[in-house]
Amino acid sequence: MTPTEFLRVVVDRNRLALLGRAALGPFSVADFAEATGGDRKKLLLAAARLREAGLLNDDHSLNGDVFDQLGSQLPDEERAAPEILAGDWSDDEVKVLNAFFQGTRLISIPTNRTKRLVVLERLVQAFEPGVRYPERQVSFMLQLFFSDYAALRRYLVDEELLARADGVYWRIGGRYPGQTRPT
Repeated sequence: MTPTEFLRVVVDRNRLALLGRAALGPFSVADFAEATGGDRKKLLLAAARLREAGLLNDDHSLNGDVFDQLGSQLPDEERAAPEILAGDWSDDEVKVLNAFFQGTRLISIPTNRTKRLVVLERLVQAFEPGVRYPERQVSFMLQLFFSDYAALRRYLVDEELLARADGVYWRIGGRYPGQTRPT
């Protein structure tokens, strides 16, 4: 089964519910229907489809082998997107960006200050020097990178990469094109 075939099988409310229940161990579809108020006939048909696809065993437990096989077919984690790595970054900085970005999304905020500064320097590049941004726009822009945009906003101000006054932000630091390290 390919990942695409898997999605075609499981993208159904009843099948997803059954897979979720099966993750807890073997169960009776009739008991599950009674406990959830689900349509017994629909759930029985959904269970039959999942067994036919090899996702459920006869006792309605998950077939771990199929899930392991599916997982091995998935691509490795995406590294930082080319646009994140664009610019004059040292080899060590590229390693940090690859460690903390997946595609264009920040996976987590580094706890190590040196690594966090590399990430923040990358994030501040989203802001044009000389442009004033209302807090709402800064939050929106940072949310594109990471869900805790408020923490990013605070770090950018604390590290003097952005300045803030009266709910307006502007860029005051970070590297600029052709500059390898901030001054």
